[in-house]
Parts: sequence; structure tokens; C-alpha cells
Amino acid sequence: MIQTPEFSAISDAPRSTDQSLLDALAADLRAAEFGHDAISALLGPEANAALHRDQLVPALLVLRGAYAAPRPAALAVQLGLWMLGREFDADALDAAFPVLRIAGLVELGLIEQSDSGNWRASVDLRPHASDADAELWVASDPGAHQRTGVLRHDHVLGIGQASLTLAQITVRPQVERALDLGTGCGIQLFHLLAHARTAVATDISERALAFTRFNLLLNHAALGLDPADLGARVQLRLGSLLEPVAGEEFDLVVSNPPFVITPRRSGESTADQYTYRDGGLPGDRLVAELIAGIPSVLRPGGVAQMLANWEIGAKPDIDAQDTDEQEIPAWQLGPRSWLDPATEAWFIQRETATPSEYAETWLRDSSESRDPEAYAEHYEQYLDDFASRSVAAVGFGMVWLRRPENSEIRPLSWRFEEIGYPIEQPVGQYLAAAVAAADLLAASDLGSEHLLVAEDVTEERHQRPGAEHPGVILLRQGAGLRRTELLSTELAGFVSACDGDLSVDQLVGALDSLLGDGDPDFVDRLHDGVSRLVTRGFLLQMRNKR
Repeated sequence: MIQTPEFSAISDAPRSTDQSLLDALAADLRAAEFGHDAISALLGPEANAALHRDQLVPALLVLRGAYAAPRPAALAVQLGLWMLGREFDADALDAAFPVLRIAGLVELGLIEQSDSGNWRASVDLRPHASDADAELWVASDPGAHQRTGVLRHDHVLGIGQASLTLAQITVRPQVERALDLGTGCGIQLFHLLAHARTAVATDISERALAFTRFNLLLNHAALGLDPADLGARVQLRLGSLLEPVAGEEFDLVVSNPPFVITPRRSGESTADQYTYRDGGLPGDRLVAELIAGIPSVLRPGGVAQMLANWEIGAKPDIDAQDTDEQEIPAWQLGPRSWLDPATEAWFIQRETATPSEYAETWLRDSSESRDPEAYAEHYEQYLDDFASRSVAAVGFGMVWLRRPENSEIRPLSWRFEEIGYPIEQPVGQYLAAAVAAADLLAASDLGSEHLLVAEDVTEERHQRPGAEHPGVILLRQGAGLRRTELLSTELAGFVSACDGDLSVDQLVGALDSLLGDGDPDFVDRLHDGVSRLVTRGFLLQMRNKR
């Protein structure tokens, strides 16, 4: 008896038992040019932009004439079916999918018959640009804007802003083995396969792993996979958090975990939780456990990157002998309490929300506002839950972790930043450069380095009319995290002289003789400022200068 491959035939999910049908679908999508460029040209800039905001009406208005025609173009039908919630008769689908035909769409579990007798999509399918050379097509569950009613609790999320953000911040060295923890429909996995020889993808949902398998095999050519031997490069595993990979080690771990803080209710079951966002633990405990546990699955030198929420205003258990809580911003207290002292960490808080703002965001996300009574009940539960832990706000941001190769040397140590303004994505390459700079400083003598000002850096000077000297000197980054540094007069002088000719010690010595005025802390203070500008990417090291 031939066994069905794991996750290839899960109820209410696309099926991936027959590769010839998947290849036929890919051929039809390719023939219709179902991709970003063709869709944008078909809709025009305004309707296309609205579609990216999940607003369907402008696109439907643009295509109204096309759908009224006896035989709409294949691209219009495919766009309407997969992304606009349109229904079509059998003839229109057979014409738009001449290789797969309607029978193949049914066999793959991609369409279903509506009460009207026409056919509608049972999945959302859309193009996605990955690190592969070609666009991919990614299937997920239809969103709230495409279907009426509250989302199903085992909803498989598609290409959302959080998943795009994680893909853009991920550092991408060539690695032997990578892990996508909580893969969903597989977005992060697709990016990993461009620079990891093998990858493991885990999820607590069988439906999610079924979508991931379908997407992998649909896009096997672009991803460089052998559909007859998928396991040679990718393993799909069912389980919660780190359980499926306990005892293993990876070079790179990425995760967009179910970090949403949701009030726990007496008697609730897993079926009552939205698996794509709700980890089933009180408060931010899921994130806490994950951050504490991830170093155990990292190889020495291995890195993990993830998105997370954390509660602000709670009272974590921190030994007052080790850190003075009064001097630490409130949002850092929780994350600091989760970290192993041997782990390097970089937290960047991007935004915060009050308890009521947070409740509204996630009630709206699951379309619970469509049921007024349930909405009011669950809103109250959110506020009561936050009040029970004295939570004043919830933070959202990026997390970078590393297990040092040498436990005695932690170049980055713990770094915490708040960056609430727009940054230039993708920043993965910038983060990699910042970490490399910290590593280099830890391994070399800063004083012997020759430095250059980064190409994207500009200087601003502000002074009162008639003043002899500027009162404020600012250094700004035009790329990456777009930081701004307030400079002292001596640090501004140092930056102005960074043309790579003189070493750091030579420049500091010259400035000390000009501006030090006998200050015993002048040199150390200047060295600290220079080190900060190097690790933050304002100044770059010239490794070939001696």
C-alpha cells in the first residue's frame, strides 16, 4: 500500500498528493502572468495600492467591464478568484486554467461551490517576492476582507505586515541548517531556502503545515527543491514551540511566533484559540519562554531573530543587587528578566499600545467586531486581564539573539533601543554590519583602526543668530535604522577628520592636545563616543589600512 506523504491531505487545506496537478497550476499561473507587475498594470496604481491595504472595491470597479465580457482574460479571472472574492462559473474557470481545468482545482482543494452554483476560492493565492530569482505563489486562508463572519480559529495567515517585517530584518548569511519556528504558510521558510542548505519548519497546526507543503511543491523550481525528495532540504514537523527540535542545534532560527497577548478564559480549549497568533499562555509568557529557550537550539555562534510583544508595567523578578530597576526604562524590565546572562541580545522596540488600543487591534484582526455582543464581552476581558497584572502598555518590536562562540566574550552583550520613527527596509544587511562591527571591536584594538564616515551619514549644525559656535551638532543616518546622534564638539571634530588617513589614537591625541585642556577623562570619553559611532554604523573600519 502506498502511504500518503505527511501533511499532503489534511482536511480543509490544499492537497499536495499529486505533483502533476501542482505543476499544471503553476503552468496556468505562469501563462496568465499572475504576478506583481501584470496585476499592477491591469489595475493601475490606485486600485493596486488599495488592494495591498485589503480594500477590494477599487479593483472590482476597474475590472467590472472585464467581468461583464463573455470570456474574461485569464489574469482577470485568476485575480478575481484568488484575491478579490469573486465567484465564477465552470466555463470561465476552465478557460482561465486551461491545463489544470476545474476538475484539477477541485482535486487540489482550491475551490468550492457556493449556494449560487458558481465556484469560489477556498484559499487566498497571491504572488510574493522572495530571495529566489523568481516570484513565488503563496496560498493561505482567505482573509476577513474576502469572507464574511469571524475567522476560523485554525486560520492560516497569509502574507501580512509582520511576516514581511521579519523577512526584511533577518540577517542572511549562508548557513548549513536553519529553523523556521511557527512557519504558518511558510513565508520565512521560502526566504531561508535561498541561503540555508537544509531547513526545518515547525508549527502547532497541521493545516498550516499542509499549506506550507503545498506552497513548497507549487514553487519547487524557484526554490531549488526536488519534489520527489522534498526531505533532502526541508523537514516539516508538528509540535509546540521548541518541542519538535529539542536536542538539535541550528545556525539560524527565525520566528514570527503567536505572540499576541490574549486573556485566558476558564474552561477554554486549544480549539478556542486563534493558533496563528495566540500561544495559549497568560500575558507575555510564551515570548518569555521562547526567548529563554531559543539559545538551547543554537549552535555556538548561531543567531535567532523574531518579532515579539512584551508587557510594560508588570513586575518581573529581577535581583535588585544585579541591576537598579529605577535606572532602566520600564519596557526593558520584562525582556531583561528572560535573558540568560550568557546570551547576546538586541531588542528594538518599534511601537507601544495602551491596553484599550491593543484590545481593539486584535478584536478587529479576527473580525470579532461583526458580533457586537461578543466584541463587548471580549473587550472587557482584555482590559480585566491587563489590569490583573498592572499592565500600562504593550510593546512590539524586533529581537536578535546569539549564542556566543566563546562564553567569555560577548561583543554585543545586551542592547536595547527604542526606534519609533520609519526605518529603511530591508535592514537585515545593516543589522549584520552592526554586529560585525561589534565583533571586530571586541577582537581588535580600536586605537589602531583607520575610520571612514559611512556614505549615508550627514551632519547638521544649529546655532543661535550671531552665536560664535553651534549649540547643537547632529549626525544623521540616511539608511538602515536612520539613527540620529548628538555630538560633542570634540566628537564632531573627530568625525570631520575621519578620512582613513590617521588612526583613531592619532586623531584622539591631536584632539586632546587642542581641546582636552588637561581633562583626565577626555581621551576615555572620546574613545567611548567613537566606539558607539562604529557599532551604530556611522563610522566604518578600513581593514586594509595599516
